[in-house]
Amino acid sequence: MFRRISLFLAFMSVGSLYAQTHLYDSYKNDGEFGAAIGLAHYFGDLNTQASLNRPKFSGGIFFIKQFNNYIGLRISGDYAFLGYSDIYSDNETQRRRNLSFNTNVWELTLQGDFNFFRFMPGEPGFNYTPYITFGIGAFSYDPFAYLNGEKIFLRPLNTEGQGTSLYPNRKPYSAMALSIPFGVGIKYSLNTKINVGFEILYRFAQTDYIDDVSTTYVDPIVFWDPASGLPQPPAYFLHDRSNEIGEPIGIPGRARGNSKQKDQFVTAMFHVTFNLQSYRCPTAD
Repeated sequence: MFRRISLFLAFMSVGSLYAQTHLYDSYKNDGEFGAAIGLAHYFGDLNTQASLNRPKFSGGIFFIKQFNNYIGLRISGDYAFLGYSDIYSDNETQRRRNLSFNTNVWELTLQGDFNFFRFMPGEPGFNYTPYITFGIGAFSYDPFAYLNGEKIFLRPLNTEGQGTSLYPNRKPYSAMALSIPFGVGIKYSLNTKINVGFEILYRFAQTDYIDDVSTTYVDPIVFWDPASGLPQPPAYFLHDRSNEIGEPIGIPGRARGNSKQKDQFVTAMFHVTFNLQSYRCPTAD
């Protein structure tokens, strides 16, 4: 009798483990859709020390198609407000340069998400995971600055001589650019329907003009009107703003920026997502 009971309990234990395994295998998380909110920061010719002292707003929406419990494909639409000023720099030369900018960034990305742990929302032991994400994106930007309280967009001014006969090798830059996003994050399922998470996503921008600064100062003659013999505002006043605080430093050919290093930006955002779920019928094998 004792032997029969032992065999019965062993059979039930194996059956329970088999059922649990097939339950996990039959569970399918089809994907997630959600929203994010947080902060963004710019790095480039006005922030050469990668300071994090002027974060600005960012947000976005996204959808993740989950292929299994580890791998997903994400499409995201994000917004970031970026900006910086030479007045925040510890470098005396940069402070004398006295340039500044702000820009709205609208970005669309396609990314692969890779979970470190098996992620099954609502299942104890499988309801959280760190992950990495990377992909490719495209974003729009249009830097602007303020002159005497007036908001002025910088790209049409060609502040580094772009598109002028005196500097034929400098082409006007586009309002669109590619980005290569790479990030890390962690997510946790509150239940089978809702997840929360936090992610840091760094973008390697394929442009050096998010801040409208890249190469060298140009001869100010390109900003003079030949007919009147007078400087053309506001381009003349915005290409070199060092004279607003002291002796002008904008000598033609002197470095205004560093064209060898492209601009970058990062976002740190909290996510809330909603799961799209289905269940496969367990197989008989």
